[in-house]
Amino acid sequence: MTALAFLSFSWSEFPDFTLFNARDILMMTSFSLYFAIRFSLKEQVQLIASTFFLGSIISTIFALGYPEIGIHGADGLVEHLGAWKGIYGHKNVLGSMMVLSSLTFFLLPKESFNLYKWTGFFLSIFLMVLSTSKTSLVLSLVLILIILFYKNFRWQGKISVIFTNIGILILGCLAVFVLTYWIELLTGLGRDPSLTGRTPIWGYALTRLMERPLLGYGRGAFWAPNSQYAVEAGQAIGTGWIPPHAHNGLVDLALDVGLIGLSLFLISYFTVFLRALKQAYGTKNPEELWPLVYLTFLAMNNVTESCLLYGVNLYWVLFITVVFTLNE
Repeated sequence: MTALAFLSFSWSEFPDFTLFNARDILMMTSFSLYFAIRFSLKEQVQLIASTFFLGSIISTIFALGYPEIGIHGADGLVEHLGAWKGIYGHKNVLGSMMVLSSLTFFLLPKESFNLYKWTGFFLSIFLMVLSTSKTSLVLSLVLILIILFYKNFRWQGKISVIFTNIGILILGCLAVFVLTYWIELLTGLGRDPSLTGRTPIWGYALTRLMERPLLGYGRGAFWAPNSQYAVEAGQAIGTGWIPPHAHNGLVDLALDVGLIGLSLFLISYFTVFLRALKQAYGTKNPEELWPLVYLTFLAMNNVTESCLLYGVNLYWVLFITVVFTLNE
């Protein structure tokens, strides 16, 4: 699937743009391979946690000391007035990073220093709250409940366990969607029936996908600068705003590499999900739950955000790292 995304410049609507950004795929994949080979799973979780801890500290410093950088509104953008964004550029990105941070601290090895572990965990929650990202708060709550479930049940070789956990994954995705937008869903047309503009974007994107269903438009081409599709997607919302992506990872992946690429990703995802599931149920070490928890997070987070192959991002790096690690 990664190779397909790299080669997609050959059928891209904007081949120069796609080829120029193809280097992102090489960088993310190369680093993932290095990270998986160089460090054990235990070391990976420790390094990820320490990296997020550093990000949390620096984000707090910038929000308090340089609010024009670290807080929305102080930078002239008033739509998210007062929401913290730290060093991550947007409140939702800060919230998403802090979800991952809280999970890694929660899953640190047993011998980890308790003060460090719980300071990192509660600092992550604190920044999540200040980011005002509803999705992040819901994700964190649902995933911690899932972790507690995994810790209390063990693999017994029954096929029903697999279906139970796939059911948990699906229900978790639905829970994130419903709990994030419960007001809009309850009030129907009374507040925001478009779920902050997402549903018109999804409808338009899927309609366009059917015009090029097999290989899509090439990585990043659909939302590229000067793309007529991005402009038309903005017109579908009716606000004049041009969206940078579809706010759904699977929709964007299909637009990039078509249903062929999407199918390859899903095959890879569920293959490694089953391996992570078996490892999680066969261990008493909390860090070995990380692959399963991260894969669950990835599925849930991509319901309302685009966190797969969009740009250079940590989410794809961690996904490929998990794939490599569980295939060793």
